Amino acid sequence: MATVKVKFRPSTVKGKAGTIYYQLCHHRKNLQITTRIHLFPEQWDAERGKVVFLSDNEGFLRTYQHQIENDISLLNRIILQLGERPEEYQLSDIVAMFRSRGAQISVLSYLERQITRLQADRKLGTARNYKRTFNSFSLFLGGRDLSFALFNEGLILEYSDYLKERKVVRNTISFYMRNLRSVYNKAVREQIIEQSFPFRNVYTGVDRTCKRAVGEDIIIRLQKLDLLFSPSLSLTRDLFVFSYCTRGMAFVDMAYLRKQNIINGMISYIRHKTGQRLTIRIEPCIKSIIKKYEKKNRDCVYVFPVLYSENPEEAFKQYQTALGYYNRKLKRLGELVGSEMPLSSYTSRHTWATMARNYNVPISVISAGMGHTSEKTTQIYLASLENSVIDRANKEILAKLNAYISK
Repeated sequence: MATVKVKFRPSTVKGKAGTIYYQLCHHRKNLQITTRIHLFPEQWDAERGKVVFLSDNEGFLRTYQHQIENDISLLNRIILQLGERPEEYQLSDIVAMFRSRGAQISVLSYLERQITRLQADRKLGTARNYKRTFNSFSLFLGGRDLSFALFNEGLILEYSDYLKERKVVRNTISFYMRNLRSVYNKAVREQIIEQSFPFRNVYTGVDRTCKRAVGEDIIIRLQKLDLLFSPSLSLTRDLFVFSYCTRGMAFVDMAYLRKQNIINGMISYIRHKTGQRLTIRIEPCIKSIIKKYEKKNRDCVYVFPVLYSENPEEAFKQYQTALGYYNRKLKRLGELVGSEMPLSSYTSRHTWATMARNYNVPISVISAGMGHTSEKTTQIYLASLENSVIDRANKEILAKLNAYISK
């Protein structure tokens, strides 16, 4: 049976780090597998065949040790599998299987390939999310790539701590972790790495956010604003009110809404986020906004003058630019109507959900109306239900007890 040992090859250049390699022996023949692990002589214990952890960079050295242990474990499994076969195997067979199992496939390059594939499939939103995660994870790694053999729980915990130290909020940390987990699971399905559940001890949920809903009075004030002096503010107001009237239609869905989505007094569209088809009856307040832009946008396939290109890449760039502009204008509108809470693209959606709850609409109905795939998501939206509403409900519940005590 073949054997494998970990060896250190010092650099021939003074002051430069040496290289770790794996020496395979079988039938008196030797073969070396060179790794991307580079250490200085004082960082390697040749007698024990292990990395020496120095206090100044212990974390990174431990990561190297994890990779070595994972590589050796993989090589030994390959040797056992080949030994069970009736035919004789060669050292080159071990190396071929080792490389095919993905021990040398790097995480960042794999993530880049996924981004490219998503862009080719026109899944531009997910590609953008992966790109944001790629940028963050790359900064954590100091620009260095690493093999999937290093992608373990210890590394993910270090990345989580790195984000916390930089005051990154929990929902953003969860965003990065969920994206990385998705890429990792894809690598597992492709048998690049064995599943070791490295994300089990990091946060991948969604925190309930602070209050994002405004009262009906703010919606009415917005509707009454005279904005003839600013067409951009007028369009922003109309989109915000349209979103509220259409059960919190997301900005991306309003931007991509086509005239062909309006049929027989109904709006029928597919949510970009979930792929779920939603149908909304056109109420008078919705109809008036649509009619306002019929002439202005007569030569365009879209309902609103937000996007102009039908090319997917170009349209997505226009959407990203428009979203930032929309949020900036919403802040100005919030100031004009005296809203205590800054308005954002999420506010209209949260407001519709909160108003529906205040009108005693069942959560199941609210969830279906908003196109949520789970009522848990709706609960997050309603977590910031006005304290005054809850206080009034509590007062009614305790009315008899209060009356007794006040006697």
